Amino acid sequence: MPRIAQELGALAVSRLSEPGTHAVGRVAGLMLQISTSGARSWILRTTIAGRRREIGLGSYPAVSLKDAHAKAQAMRDDIANGVDPLVAKAEAASRLRASRALDVTFQEAATRFIEAKAPEWKNAKHASQWTNTIAEYAYPKIGDLLVRHITRSHVTDVLEPIWTKKTETASRLRGRIEAILDWARVKGYRDEGINPATWRGNLDKLLPAPKKTRRVRNHPALPLANMPAFVADLRRSIGIGYRCLEFVILTAARSGEARGALWTEIDLDRRIWAIPGERMKAQKEHRVPLSDRAVELLKSIERDDKTDLIFRAPRSNKMLSDMTLLAILRKRGLKATPHGFRSTFRDWASEHTNYPRELAEVALAHIPGGASEMAYWRGDLLGKRRRMMADWAEAIVGDTKPDEPTDRSAV
Repeated sequence: MPRIAQELGALAVSRLSEPGTHAVGRVAGLMLQISTSGARSWILRTTIAGRRREIGLGSYPAVSLKDAHAKAQAMRDDIANGVDPLVAKAEAASRLRASRALDVTFQEAATRFIEAKAPEWKNAKHASQWTNTIAEYAYPKIGDLLVRHITRSHVTDVLEPIWTKKTETASRLRGRIEAILDWARVKGYRDEGINPATWRGNLDKLLPAPKKTRRVRNHPALPLANMPAFVADLRRSIGIGYRCLEFVILTAARSGEARGALWTEIDLDRRIWAIPGERMKAQKEHRVPLSDRAVELLKSIERDDKTDLIFRAPRSNKMLSDMTLLAILRKRGLKATPHGFRSTFRDWASEHTNYPRELAEVALAHIPGGASEMAYWRGDLLGKRRRMMADWAEAIVGDTKPDEPTDRSAV
């Protein structure tokens, strides 16, 4: 039986200062160890399987004398029952490390999934599209959640706000969340069981089928797939209204901004359209980089000494009305509106490019809605936007050339 030293009280222990080890009694082998620097800590000296051991119990006074007694006695009881406290501690630490290794957030899982799958995708743009979509819609709501904690409710919280407004984007997003969570399950970061982002037998009971969902827009838009043919049709048609509508599309401008455009706002040498703040919704000057096709379009329009307006009504030399542009669309049986082309541009930037969402918002001259957008808003980023607008023109115009005019109305 180990010899138990004379028991010291709390006051006596607090007065110990000589470097070395001091037995404090009550529990055999309980010592207060004092270093030459004055640091004090508790140790338990004991013998386990014939080997002498010193087990740390924490620093003093963070661990009080009373707590040190309790810890030391608990360890002696374990040893008496055949448990090695040091081995048990190491095993507990190992289990904790293993548990923490499985604590992967959705954002971490998404990043690792994309890195793993990127080599099999066609190009880097595909990976960027994946990243942009989940970063915009999923990360704000579930990015910091551990993947093993994500439920069906979390997934619907992400999808429901855009399911009927941006059905195509939402449907792709659902599939991407499902793929990421499947990857997490196979890696052991989630338990076996139904994937909360699975459609059949799961989300299909909560959300309308994508194919049956009517896309809701304040301003109906023309799908991107239909844009090249429509723009080619505009280019074949004669009339200032056609040129104005094409300019609206190429610049992603509001109808009123384009219809009220003045030659004095255009710098063809620098390829910039500078719209003064008083003509902008946000009351802030907006510079629009002009693509090759936009410059070509402007150069094709004859100037009039009587007015500085670029897109002037043929008979009155006044600004074209919005109904003039709308009539072009209705004449072709389209439900889209001139403003809807801005939605098409935004969807193109979000779903078909790797341009940051905030850059598209600046191009649209939207008033910033958050800190990241505000940072973009304070700058101009004309160079980056110039590349984006050139890519937009390529996406909707491509190599199309105006054929023999088919519509000679003066719209």
